[in-house]
Amino acid sequence: MSTQRLSKHKGRGSGSAVDGRYLEHSREAVDDGWQQPPEDKRIPTTVTVEKARTIISRNQSPDIPFDRSINPYRGCEHGCIYCYARPTHAYHDLSPGIDFESRLFAKPNAAELLRQELSHKNYRCRPIALGTNTDPYQPVERQWQITRAIVEVLKECRHPLTIVTKSWLVERDIDLLAPMAAANLVKVFLSVTTLDQKLARVMEPRASAPQRRLQSIRILHDAGIPTGLMFAPVIPFINDAEMEKVLEHGREAGAATAGYVMLRLPHEIKQLFKEWLQLHAPLKAKHVMNIVRDIRRGKENDPNFHSRMRGSGEYAHLIRQRFQAACKRFGLNQEGRRELDTSAFRAPLPESGQQSLF
Repeated sequence: MSTQRLSKHKGRGSGSAVDGRYLEHSREAVDDGWQQPPEDKRIPTTVTVEKARTIISRNQSPDIPFDRSINPYRGCEHGCIYCYARPTHAYHDLSPGIDFESRLFAKPNAAELLRQELSHKNYRCRPIALGTNTDPYQPVERQWQITRAIVEVLKECRHPLTIVTKSWLVERDIDLLAPMAAANLVKVFLSVTTLDQKLARVMEPRASAPQRRLQSIRILHDAGIPTGLMFAPVIPFINDAEMEKVLEHGREAGAATAGYVMLRLPHEIKQLFKEWLQLHAPLKAKHVMNIVRDIRRGKENDPNFHSRMRGSGEYAHLIRQRFQAACKRFGLNQEGRRELDTSAFRAPLPESGQQSLF
């Protein structure tokens, strides 16, 4: 049985310390009549150094347009309640709930490892994705600057990359990204799930405010960096009514492309999300979960390729039609997909700075 210790934590998306599924023993909170009403608590963020042995992750999923990615951090301080990466904290015997957003792991040797892997004689250049599991520009990046070090290596090697983020901090690296964009080596996507600041504050509490993300799209666009918008995830009866408005504002800010992903609830996220609904949208909770089961073939999650990102059934079909119609109306995704340039890649120089003769 999973633990359910639900309380309010200021600035955090989850109020739960749900146990990870790999623990040998789990605990359950019991009301014995002596407990005080839960009070608002502030939980500090801690960062543990992780000595990574490799840095490029590979995948063969047909649902996503990349086959390799880099995650500078484990866990994400943004605290998005719907984040599909939350269950990865269970591998460390930590809670996918509050631990995921407060007990982070940083990989300060990421850039060094990236140099080594790009230098391998069998390496074949393909775009690297940043921001696939956790946000590369989450608040701790201001201090650790691991993402910036990674981008510096990729720029030096003329290696293409894509970035997905919810943070204005990506603007800090325009000095690196703009020259890469001029050489067709980078695309940046800002994820905007709602324009309702009250909803954003409880759903993704430490991500940049929605209007600030739209401003980042404009700033990146004006710097000549190809920029897109992600409306992800689509949550039935929580943010789905805003789809057209978000796409319209994104286009006005300079986004040329857009995408969406349906809400996914793998593993512990099912419990975390249902707890969040009871706390923040109790009158909608039952209806939301009924629609979730409708788009997931009667279950609360569908892990299968091809259907896990878009869902199935009437509701999923309606969302797909609305998205396509809105993109056509606002001029999004109208140009053919432009592939990033992989031909300019050059392996990094060895530490000596001298090229090999062979």
